[in-house]
Amino acid sequence: MAQRFTLGEIRTRTYKDRDAWWTVWLVDPLASRLVWLVAPVRWITPNLLTMGAFVLGLVAAACFAAGDYPWLVAGALVFHLSFVLDCMDGKIARLKGNGSVFGSWLDYVFDRLRVVVCGVALMAGQYAQTDDIRYLWMAGVVIFLDGFRYLNALQMGKVKNDMRRRLEAAQGENAARPMFVEEAGVEHPVGAVSAVSTATDGRGAERPVVDVYGDFRAKFSAFVRLRNMLVRQRIRAHLFSGIEFQMFVFIVGPLAGQIIPVTIVSAVLLTAFELLLIYKLWTATRSYTRQLAKLGVISEAQAEAVAAAAGVEPVEQVVDGEQLDADTVGLPTITARS
Repeated sequence: MAQRFTLGEIRTRTYKDRDAWWTVWLVDPLASRLVWLVAPVRWITPNLLTMGAFVLGLVAAACFAAGDYPWLVAGALVFHLSFVLDCMDGKIARLKGNGSVFGSWLDYVFDRLRVVVCGVALMAGQYAQTDDIRYLWMAGVVIFLDGFRYLNALQMGKVKNDMRRRLEAAQGENAARPMFVEEAGVEHPVGAVSAVSTATDGRGAERPVVDVYGDFRAKFSAFVRLRNMLVRQRIRAHLFSGIEFQMFVFIVGPLAGQIIPVTIVSAVLLTAFELLLIYKLWTATRSYTRQLAKLGVISEAQAEAVAAAAGVEPVEQVVDGEQLDADTVGLPTITARS
């Protein structure tokens, strides 16, 4: 048996600063205690928990396929337990430092496969019971939206990383590199605009801060106030993410006996929040372009040309224009300069 960690250590070292409200309220309290129980067992690894979560997902799918209400209840409970195990693998990895790149891939792929298998089983089981073709349409909606949500998240991450890399390169190798701050990372004053200020990094050094979300905050002050309140509870402002979508489709809908209505409402909410994220990214890329102009990487005329191409009026210290390839908008390729 290895070292036993306290619940306080587990919370401090494994809880995310911001997470889905379903995870914070309905998963973390149970998952942290199960982690306390199994962490000292050497052979229980993150990858083993990932595979265990997938196996439980298959069991949930088998229950869903039976179609009768008691089996739907059993499937919902098993699916929730599957998700608890899925959260435990990351906690064990962070707690014991035994995560791996392959484990991240395994977790991602099994998560997507679990949604596909459970989505098909749930809707096919109901179709077999009712002969209502709407259930087959719902299966397609669930699989499509779950896939779109996670593909979109990956691409957004790539765009943000590209903006960060280019802004750092624009500062030069010998200059203090900027900290790229996302809207959800700092509790900003409502109505604050994009600006370059300073902050202390993880090493205690003062560095410039490039904040590209001021535009969004200025336009959606009520949302930002709600976001600030949620962050203090570790809850992210993206209130209906892929996690809530899955939990409502595979847990709330079956337990309530209202699979089609719950799936439709969940699909609408997920789509609405995804569109909000896309809009936030668009405003951030506009600020990013104007910041490049301030750093001298592109000219003000080029920044205004990007704004015109995007069909918006240039705003002082706010980026205008979508994040497009450099060749598309006529921007030069950015390289580090001394």
